[in-house]
Amino acid sequence: MRKTILPIAFAAALAVSFTVSPVEKADSKKAITHTIVNNSSAAASTTVATAEATALSIYERLELDKLGLSVDAMKYAYKGYEQLREKGALANSDVLTVVDFSQSSRKKRMYIIDLKNDKVLFNTYVAHGKNSGLDYANQFSNTPESLQSSLGFYVTKGTYSGKHGLSLRLSGQEKGWNDNAEERAVVVHGANYIGDHRVSSAYMGRSFGCPAVPQEYAEKVINLLKDGTCLFIYHPSSRYEQESTLLNG
Repeated sequence: MRKTILPIAFAAALAVSFTVSPVEKADSKKAITHTIVNNSSAAASTTVATAEATALSIYERLELDKLGLSVDAMKYAYKGYEQLREKGALANSDVLTVVDFSQSSRKKRMYIIDLKNDKVLFNTYVAHGKNSGLDYANQFSNTPESLQSSLGFYVTKGTYSGKHGLSLRLSGQEKGWNDNAEERAVVVHGANYIGDHRVSSAYMGRSFGCPAVPQEYAEKVINLLKDGTCLFIYHPSSRYEQESTLLNG
């Protein structure tokens, strides 16, 4: 068969005729962009679903419902913990502490969980701020001198010896919610105004905003929490749940 050789000019014109038009290119780009956005959203949804499933699994295995912990507190705690861990903010990612302020002050509402070994290390009482409420905490602030507790995620720092004895510094991780913790001297410390001896009272003693624990357990609690673990203070506040960057990131 004899080959047909096209004139150069005609070949060029033919090539142009088969080139995708600018409109088609634009539509193609839109389609690609749309796919990428959808894939990103799907990945984010998968991550959230995975974190929630993991949190629920931990909750059920450790029977945290029997210890009084709210399932929502656990779900939110684990979600924010994962965000901090992925950012490299936690020097010790084995321990997660949840403070559940949806409960009465007369309940043991601090839960120290060993995620690596799958067990509850400690469960004890924890105080809320004097101006946050009586038996139940329902008002929160990040403002110095407010004498209120602050919601959200903290990363624990080092210890020091202060007026309450051994104490643990906390770094608030959420701007507008608890990032004034160090300025306010919000720390974990021991206190004699909280513990088994106050259970029959109308409410436990309260702090100036610190998550204080019973004096007899302070050293144990602080040594479990210190040096870069995650601590989450929870309350079923719709505004916090909607505005927290760690919960909605």
